[in-house]
Amino acid sequence: MAGPRVVIIGAGVVGAALAEELSAKGWDQITVVDQGPVPATGGSSSHAPGLVFQTNSSKTMTEMARYTVEKLSALGCFLQVGGLEVATTPERLTELRRRHGWATAWGLEAHLLTPGECVERHSLLDVGRVLGGLFVPTDGLAKAVRAVDVQLTRARERGVRVLDRHEVLDIRVVDGRVASVFTSGGEIPADVVVCCAGIWGPRVARMVGMTLPLTPLAHQLAWTGPVPGLHGQAEEAVRPILRHQDSDLYYRERFDRLGIGYYGHRPMPITADEILSVDAAEVMPSVTPFTEDDFAPAWAETRSLLPGTGETKIEEGINGLFSFTTDNMPLLGESPEVKGFWVAEAVWVTHSAGVGRAMAEWLADGHCSSFDLHECDVNRFEPHQLAPDYVLARDCQNYVEVYDIIHPLEPPANLRPLRTSPFHTRQRVLGAYFLEASGWERPQWYEANAALLDGRDIPHPGDWASRHWSPIVGAEAQASRETVALYDMTALKRIEVAGPGATAFLQRLSTGDVDKSVGSVTYCLLLDEDGGIRSDITVARLGRDLYQVGANGNLDLDWFHRHATGDVVIRDITAGTCCVGVWGPRARDVVEPLAGPDFGKDGFRYFRAKRGYVGPVPVTALRLSYIGELGWELYTTADMGAKLWDVLWEAGLPHGIVAGGRGAFNSLRLEKGYRSFGTDMTYEHDPYEAGLGFAVKPDKGDFIGRTALLARRESVRRRLTCLTIDGPEAVVMGKEPVYDGDSCVGYVTSAAYGYTVGKGVAYAWLPVELSAPGQVVHIGYFDRRVPAVVAQEPLFDPAMERLRG
Repeated sequence: MAGPRVVIIGAGVVGAALAEELSAKGWDQITVVDQGPVPATGGSSSHAPGLVFQTNSSKTMTEMARYTVEKLSALGCFLQVGGLEVATTPERLTELRRRHGWATAWGLEAHLLTPGECVERHSLLDVGRVLGGLFVPTDGLAKAVRAVDVQLTRARERGVRVLDRHEVLDIRVVDGRVASVFTSGGEIPADVVVCCAGIWGPRVARMVGMTLPLTPLAHQLAWTGPVPGLHGQAEEAVRPILRHQDSDLYYRERFDRLGIGYYGHRPMPITADEILSVDAAEVMPSVTPFTEDDFAPAWAETRSLLPGTGETKIEEGINGLFSFTTDNMPLLGESPEVKGFWVAEAVWVTHSAGVGRAMAEWLADGHCSSFDLHECDVNRFEPHQLAPDYVLARDCQNYVEVYDIIHPLEPPANLRPLRTSPFHTRQRVLGAYFLEASGWERPQWYEANAALLDGRDIPHPGDWASRHWSPIVGAEAQASRETVALYDMTALKRIEVAGPGATAFLQRLSTGDVDKSVGSVTYCLLLDEDGGIRSDITVARLGRDLYQVGANGNLDLDWFHRHATGDVVIRDITAGTCCVGVWGPRARDVVEPLAGPDFGKDGFRYFRAKRGYVGPVPVTALRLSYIGELGWELYTTADMGAKLWDVLWEAGLPHGIVAGGRGAFNSLRLEKGYRSFGTDMTYEHDPYEAGLGFAVKPDKGDFIGRTALLARRESVRRRLTCLTIDGPEAVVMGKEPVYDGDSCVGYVTSAAYGYTVGKGVAYAWLPVELSAPGQVVHIGYFDRRVPAVVAQEPLFDPAMERLRG
C-alpha cells in the first residue's frame, strides 16, 4: 500500500527508525526533515554515549530495548559487550536481586555475580569495593550516529526522502487536521506529521497547540586520558558497559580511554526555546559547556571504584541535553485535538528501534501489536500534569532519582497535595497515611484505627513489603469483613455519556450489553481492534440517554472522545464529584435508615443504580462493591462530600464503622479475585486469558475488537491465575518471575496478604497447562524461591452470598 503523505520531524535515532520501519510496511510518501546535517544532526542522538541496559521495571520498556538490541545488532550498529551493574552497598545488592527478577520475568538472560566474578568481567574494578553485580550478556553499546545513517539509507532505498538543513518553522492545520509543514526550505504537504524532534519536541508540538510534558536536562559525560589498564586495546570496547548506581555513575570504554556519565549533579533544565540553533552552537545544539565543579564528586568516586583511573585525568567533557518526562516514560501517540499530528518523544537510544516499530504499527495498522503502549500514550496525563510548574518540578526530581532505589508505593517527593477529595479534612483528623494516585491524596491506612489491633494477630510481611505498610492495614481489612467501612473512591475517573446516540455509542465501544433498563449497571471492557483489553469499566444507565461510566483514567476519556459521534456528549465529571464506598455486612444498617426503604434488601438489588438521598445529601448510588461485601458506591457533588461523610459516619458509629485505606482495599479485592487494569491485564491480553470472558456479550452485535476477539478465543495459551503463598514474610509486590522448575514461565501482576483467608495472594500470568488448581510453582523474590499454589478463585465468598445479601 502507498500510504498517506508523512512528514517525520527529526532525523535522530527515533525518526530514522520510524522512517525505516514505516517504509518497510510499504508506505512510500515519507519525508524526513531535520534542521541539522544528516546523520549527526546535532540532537541528543549525536552525542549519546550509547549504553544500552535493557532491564527495566516496565515490561514494555524492556521489550522495546530488546528489539533495539536485536535490530541494531543485525544492522552492524551494536557492540554486544554485555552490561554489568555493581553494588557497593547492601541496599543496592538487594536491589540488583530485584532487577534480576525483572529481567528474568521479561525474558532477558541475566546473572547475579560475586565480587570476584564482577572483577573477572571488568578488570578495572576494585574487588574490595564491590559486593556483587548483575550481568546481562546481551547489553552493550549502540552506535547511535551509525544507526541513524544505516536506517536512513535503507529508508532512502525504499523511496523515503531525507531533507537535512530544513528547519521546521510552522505546521499548517486545516479543519482540525494537519495539512503541511513549513520549513526553511519550503512547504511540504502532509496528511500525517510525526514529531521525533527530541529536545525540541515541546517547541514543535506547540505549533499545533499541543502541550508536551517534556524537559531537556543537561547530563554530564566526560572522557579520560589513556588508562593504563586499557593500554594497547585494539577494539573500541571489550569489557561490559558498567553502571555504579550507588553513586549515579556509568562507564564505557573507547579504546584506551574511559567515558564517565554522571547523574549525581544538580538538575540543569533548559527550555526548548533556549537551545541554540545548529549554526549558533559551538559544538552542537544538544551540547552545553562542561561544568567541572559539578563533576568533581564523580571523578573522586571513579578513582576509588576503578583505581587504575588514578593515573590519568579528565581530558574532555560535555553537559549533554536529554529529554525527561514526569513519569520517566516516553510520549507516544496522536494529538487529542489535531488529527494526523503524532509524537514519538522522550525516547533514548536504548528504546529507539522499538519505538520506531511501535509507531509504524500504530500508524499503519491502527494499533501496535508488538508492545503494550498504555504506559507510553501521550494522552495518559490529567490536566494538572501538563502545567509548566508541575512538569519542571517532576522532571527535575526524576533526574535526581534516576538511579535511586524506588519502592513501588513510593509517593512523589514534591508538589503535594495537589488534589484532595471533600473527605480529606476528615481523613486527616483520623490520622490518614496518604499516598498519591493521579495527583489525588489517597489514604493507605488510618492511625485512628490502631485500637482495632487489640486482640488481632496481624502478620508482618518482610522488609520490602512492609514499607508504606502498617499492621493497621490488616485490622482495617478484617473490620471491613466484620462490620462496615468507608472507602474513599474519589480518585477513580468518572465520565458522563449523554445524548440520543449514547446507547449506540457505548454498545459500539464496549463488550457488554448496556442497552438495558434504566438503573442497570454493567461491567464490561473496552477493546482495541486486535481484541486486546484497553480498559475495564462499569456503565450505569441513569436515564434513557444518560450514562455514568466508571473508568480507569485519561486514556479512557481520550478513547471515548476519538470515537464520539455528533449525537453524543462526553464529560469528565471527576473533579466536580466524589465517591465513597460504604461496604461491609452492616452497610445496609447504616444506609437504609438514611435513604429510605428504596435502599432495602428488596428495593435495591445487586448491580443496580438509583438516584436518591442519604440524609440531606443527593446521591447517585450503585449497588456494587470492589471488596466483595454488601454495600454501595455513593456519588455526590464535591460541595456535598463532607456532609455525606459526616452523615454516614454518625449513623455508622453504633455499627462499628471504620475508615478503610487503600492497603486494606487491595487485600480485599485480591481475595475476591477482582482485576485491576494496567496491573493485572493490559493491551496485550484478551478477556478470555484474563478470566473476564463473562464480560463479553458477542451476541449483542458488533463492537470494536469483536472479530479479532472471537478468533483469539480459540487459542488461549496463558491465563491470569490466582496463587496462594504460606507465610506473610513471603508476600511479594508484583513483577516477580514465576518458575516451573528452573524455567521462568510467567510473572506476578498484583499481590498482597489476604487477612481473611490467612494467606499471601498473588495473581500471575501462567501457561494454560500450569493454571490448574493445585499446581505448585515458585516465585522468584529477591534471593528466594517462594512456593506458591494455584488456587480456585475467588478465594472469598465464591457463592456471592455476601455481595447479594
